[in-house]
Amino acid sequence: MNGDPVATAWYNSVSASLPRGEAFFIDTMKNFRDDLPPALEAEVRNFVRQEINHTREHIAFNRMIGEHGYDVESIDRGIIDMLALADGRPREVNLAVSIALEHFAASISHELLADPRYLAGAEHEAAELWRWHATEEIEHKGLVHDIWLHATRDWSAWNRWKTLSLVSLLITRKYFGNRVRDALGLMAQDGITGLRAKWRLYRFLWASPGMMRRLLPHWSKILLPGFRPWSFDNGHLIREYRGHAEAAPVTT
Repeated sequence: MNGDPVATAWYNSVSASLPRGEAFFIDTMKNFRDDLPPALEAEVRNFVRQEINHTREHIAFNRMIGEHGYDVESIDRGIIDMLALADGRPREVNLAVSIALEHFAASISHELLADPRYLAGAEHEAAELWRWHATEEIEHKGLVHDIWLHATRDWSAWNRWKTLSLVSLLITRKYFGNRVRDALGLMAQDGITGLRAKWRLYRFLWASPGMMRRLLPHWSKILLPGFRPWSFDNGHLIREYRGHAEAAPVTT
């Protein structure tokens, strides 16, 4: 990330969390697959393929982080502990957890694609990994919510809103807090610790370039009654990325 240890630590913290989270999404969706109309079931198959590809690439990316001397194993364990909050609860709770995390991912993805500053100076192949992943997160951002509407079709609007909003507040706060904690842990491995480390990370996230500040209005829509992911239509970012990818020269 252009020699910036703070930005590097943040993106590495996010990447280290993804394989375990994406496996959770796949398992959750498989629990509902047999009860879906054919069109939704076909979309789930495509979703699973995308998430498997994301997992594969981020495992390789995380391996590269380790090869550069960083310990990221504790980050994976933290994700296991966070997702364990849904253990023993109705399967609809796992679906609500997935919606919350997918919405947070889609919000970050929008920022990454809409504002080139976030990945400015990044090593080319790493930046392309994030842009590709962000594009596919936006592409399927409404699917888990569509499954939710089908699975909870017999629920009242009040019960549906209450469950999704409470789970979203809890799990997103937990996930974001863990990403901050783990980014600080990675910065500590670079010798950046204490209040200086916290100040630099919070400045990066909330001030300049301020991804969290900018995505907060978009993310907060999940707390509104009648939330629909595609009520915010940013499909133009998918088309722009595909045009960029098709125009890019092939390298060997």
